[in-house]
Amino acid sequence: MLLDTASLYFRAYFGVPDSVRAPDGTPVNAVRGLLDFIARLVQDHRPDELVACMDADWRPQWRVDLIPTYKAHRVAVETTGGVPDEEEVPDTLSPQVPVIEAVLDALGIARVGVAGYEADDVIGTLAGRATGPVDIVTGDRDLYQLVDDARGVRVLYPLKGVGTLQVTDEDWLRGRYGVDGPGYVDLALLRGDPSDGLPGVPGIGEKTAAKLLDAFGDLAGIMAAVDDPAARLTPSQRKRLDEARDYVAVAPKVVRVAGDVPLPVFDAALPREPLDPAALEDLATRWGLGGSLQRLLLTLQP
Repeated sequence: MLLDTASLYFRAYFGVPDSVRAPDGTPVNAVRGLLDFIARLVQDHRPDELVACMDADWRPQWRVDLIPTYKAHRVAVETTGGVPDEEEVPDTLSPQVPVIEAVLDALGIARVGVAGYEADDVIGTLAGRATGPVDIVTGDRDLYQLVDDARGVRVLYPLKGVGTLQVTDEDWLRGRYGVDGPGYVDLALLRGDPSDGLPGVPGIGEKTAAKLLDAFGDLAGIMAAVDDPAARLTPSQRKRLDEARDYVAVAPKVVRVAGDVPLPVFDAALPREPLDPAALEDLATRWGLGGSLQRLLLTLQP
């Protein structure tokens, strides 16, 4: 089981009241909410391995170099010297992230982030290397591109907390979008995604993109059709796709998750007891983790 950790703690932050606080009054709604999420996921799915994948760089420069608007609207502070820009994050969430990291480490839950890459890229690399079934837990539809029935890779998309999950496999993808996992990359880049600053091809929405992919197979087939006067494209579609050639040439690398991230050595095995009980007890006391942590510890027991 691969967790898109930031996606989940953002959901926890907005889903759990900020009245959930530590003894000193600091909000810990994201911390406790994430622990409850993990407890429920382990209880319901019993993974042998669990990895909390992290955004070591939420806006990698190599993606920005290709599409400068990539996540530009989410930049709070621009930085220099190769340091990632600071992302716009709610004031009371930012201080909770180091606490989340410390708790995961004390529990012994693998936490993996790699400089220059997003959590999506870590997930893509781990899913590609897996020798058995993989469940990816994320609220980010971009990861639908990794769905692969033959390899047992599916996405569990939270609809309400993590108790109600949309199980995304190839049948679901084809029914909803008319594409398989790899085809989702082409669909996403054609329609664009304002939340990620991806402009898409003007005038090509999700339904039109799906129809074009159905007619011409993939992005390469669509662009070949632009150059084929006999291809059944409307004049407007042909013009817009022709004008978008520069974007279409670079967008696949931006939208497609990396599969070759240089991962550190780590133990993905689901811990059955805390790695550092003393540190965990200190964190529980300081941050008032209470029942959320206890529920997770009970769930981790064999």
